[in-house]
Amino acid sequence: MFEIGNSLREARLRQELDFPEIEQATKIRGKYLRSLEEEQFEVLPAQTYVKGFLRSYADYLGLDGQLYVDEFNSRYVRGELEEEEQPFRPTGGSLGGRSSSFQGKAVMLTVAVIAGLTVFVFAAFERGAHPTSDIVLNNNPPPPAKSRHKPMARLAVSGVGGGAYVAIYRGSRTSKPIYQGTLEGGRRHTFLGRHLWIYVFAPANLRLRLNGKARVVPGRGQGSRRWLEVTPRRISLAPPLA
Repeated sequence: MFEIGNSLREARLRQELDFPEIEQATKIRGKYLRSLEEEQFEVLPAQTYVKGFLRSYADYLGLDGQLYVDEFNSRYVRGELEEEEQPFRPTGGSLGGRSSSFQGKAVMLTVAVIAGLTVFVFAAFERGAHPTSDIVLNNNPPPPAKSRHKPMARLAVSGVGGGAYVAIYRGSRTSKPIYQGTLEGGRRHTFLGRHLWIYVFAPANLRLRLNGKARVVPGRGQGSRRWLEVTPRRISLAPPLA
């Protein structure tokens, strides 16, 4: 067990990142990012959004997003899931088919009431705002079509065999690394950015996926150390630092 909010905050401060910058990159509103760090999960509209935001925010910081979702589930969702997973068991009676029909109508009525209450609660939560203002990831007005979506690189790195040492940089490879360590066999991390840099030792033991597609490590068999440049479209060799 670990503290979800504190670990997110420490990772952000360590990389000297501000909420506006993260909001622009992840499309998650700043007030929700702050709520995640303060573990005020009730501020978000539903648990589905909590899990999605946790995964995206942690991945952006170079952390394991799924680990944060699992921790959230173990601490906040388990009891609710157990209740939801219990099957409905109608009780028998002497009325036979008439009783079954009555129970079926009762179930449908209960579902309708629950659905109506859900809509009412959610509408109250959204009161005074546009119906989707707190659900969308970014409430800013859409820019012109040509500049609406700036491409992002979603890079997954993992190690095989004896593992590979990597240092990941965002923006500039002379900046502070957002992650550094040895990726042993089976370990995997995901990073987001418009421009990423990888310094790798033992590239033969490194595996890369860019935006969901497996990519060959450039120059994998040409030495033990490499600088790689990552953009939303490709992964290429980069010249060594002077």
